[in-house]
Amino acid sequence: MNSTPLLRSITSPADVKTLPSSQLKELCREIRITLLKYGHEHGGHIGSNLGMVEATVALHRVFDSPHDRIVFDVSHQSYVHKMLTGRALAYLEPEHFNEVTGFTNPDESEHDQFVLGHTGTSISLACGIAKTRNAETASNGTSGIGNVVAVIGDGSLSSGVAFEGLNNAAEQGGNLIIIFNDNEMSIAGDFGGMYGPLAKLRASGGTAQPNIFNAFGLDYRYVEAGNDVDALIAAFEEVRDINHPVVVHIHTLKGAGYEGEPVNGNASRPFQHTSTTDEAEGIVSTNNVLHSEPWHSDHCNLSDHEPHEGQCEASHWQNPDASLGRPEDPRKYYGKMAMAALEPRFASEPGLVVISPATPGSNGITHEFRERAGAHYVDTGITESHAVAFAAGIARAGGTPVVATTASFFQRAYDQFFQEMSLNRSRVTVLDFLGGLSGSDNTHSGAYDLAMFANIPQVTMLAPTSGRDFLDDLAWATLPAGAAGAPDGAVVIRVPGEGILAAERDSSLLPITGKHGTVRSDCTLDGMLAWRVNQQGSQVALLGLGNTYPLAERAAAALAERHGITATVIDPKQCTSLDTEALESLRKRHPLIITLEDGQLEGGWGEKITAYYANHWQRSAQDKPTARNPRVLNFGATKEFTDRVPLAELNDRYGLTVNSIMAAVTRCF
Repeated sequence: MNSTPLLRSITSPADVKTLPSSQLKELCREIRITLLKYGHEHGGHIGSNLGMVEATVALHRVFDSPHDRIVFDVSHQSYVHKMLTGRALAYLEPEHFNEVTGFTNPDESEHDQFVLGHTGTSISLACGIAKTRNAETASNGTSGIGNVVAVIGDGSLSSGVAFEGLNNAAEQGGNLIIIFNDNEMSIAGDFGGMYGPLAKLRASGGTAQPNIFNAFGLDYRYVEAGNDVDALIAAFEEVRDINHPVVVHIHTLKGAGYEGEPVNGNASRPFQHTSTTDEAEGIVSTNNVLHSEPWHSDHCNLSDHEPHEGQCEASHWQNPDASLGRPEDPRKYYGKMAMAALEPRFASEPGLVVISPATPGSNGITHEFRERAGAHYVDTGITESHAVAFAAGIARAGGTPVVATTASFFQRAYDQFFQEMSLNRSRVTVLDFLGGLSGSDNTHSGAYDLAMFANIPQVTMLAPTSGRDFLDDLAWATLPAGAAGAPDGAVVIRVPGEGILAAERDSSLLPITGKHGTVRSDCTLDGMLAWRVNQQGSQVALLGLGNTYPLAERAAAALAERHGITATVIDPKQCTSLDTEALESLRKRHPLIITLEDGQLEGGWGEKITAYYANHWQRSAQDKPTARNPRVLNFGATKEFTDRVPLAELNDRYGLTVNSIMAAVTRCF
């Protein structure tokens, strides 16, 4: 029996408009069933979408997309929007699951305005669209753009750019509707001074002061029943075609309908700010049963509800059933390792602080660690720029800050890395998670982190190739200021990825160093920057940076087996500077040097080695270049965006395989 007949009949927003009002709640019920089932089978950002079911149905009931422009932020809240704009099968049928991304994408539909996977920008983007519409109207008396609607929330209001957008919206004037999805959550909890006044607004039905939106000069409306489709339709109809900017503050329940079941033996209970409950840290058991009567708005009075089981950190990102029982991914594995190393130091180092801009669980910073860390842990909310500047302030005062988040999110703090951190030689330690190639979507790729961090002056970027090296790097980077051998500026540590963790779990993937590896003995600046030669050979030198180092060992083993060549194998350990002594030592006996990196080649690390030899010819007595310059081949990623391409396929595409390296060697000899 088809359990979702209404949803399957929706091919465009026009179909939502023609449904009888009496069927809208049933449509919401079917969407919620679909989201819960989709979470089991595919995984994704389930919690925020469960909370946005009614609001999204109401948006497409009232507004006329794409004539009316709807900009979603964070666009991981857009699953329901996609269902209602012709893409329902991508959530209903497993064979279609991979036909859509987890974020809005104009390549998929005219109803999607931007590719957006980061936070806080929807108001600014909407201001730009509205500005153009206003200009067209002033010039021609009409425009092809109607209402402009920015949908923000799920913690993204704390982003600094969101405040800049609010400020601009009030100044610009004209039609601009800002839907603020207030679900009392971020990725984890919500943190920041704004949330107290927001709670007072909720408790007062939108009448309390101070009102942050009024303070910006914006009109304001409040909808307590943010999961009541009829109440939302009435509210949106009231502001449709409004002639000035307005904020519609809707109180929703994140994860409405989700019921978390035990995870590794621990029940995932509701999120509460003051609780010490266990949490799933983003890995959700999906053994939970889909009840015949899923949650819907009639079951919940949001004015005085108890925390619902969906309103927990676990519901933010749900892994599919197929992932249950798998070993931890590198982010959690090495993140937990780092926190375990730092925690014993808290008692004797009052200035040691771990800072996470809203993404703790995915990086192994568990709820239990946060509780024990107390003041030594700060979640700044989704505020990467602030987090880095905040860390620089801690460092300036003599503290020891450690900032941890995902590589692609750090792009948002580029100016702070240059100014507050680097220019001021701030002793900040940055833990760069998910750096390098991965199968992530195009908004979360970490393939650009080497080109970014390694080219900032006065910053040391380390690329450890084992858990032991990772902890050594962390210990060195966080040495107290003035300690012997301590760095004199910021240190970025690229947290090891899949290639490293796989080799640690299977020593056969390291045919040269094996499970014992090599021990770093000199934890001074010179020692940290010196490259490590793990096998001395001739003819070919293989330099494997970070996550590609195990590939260098496997390629060396294949060279020995297939061609009788004992290659030199080097672990550079860092990508900040070149070990010129090591490079010069390779010149005479190595006509071929191969560099490996799992990042963008253009502007990356390998090109620097090519440039070094090109600019440092070995001169003869007649002051002419000789044949002693080796040929350098760089293996790494093309400058491109990739979207959900499996890591193995990316490695094959970029030649980061043993066979590709062997073929290159064969062509050169």
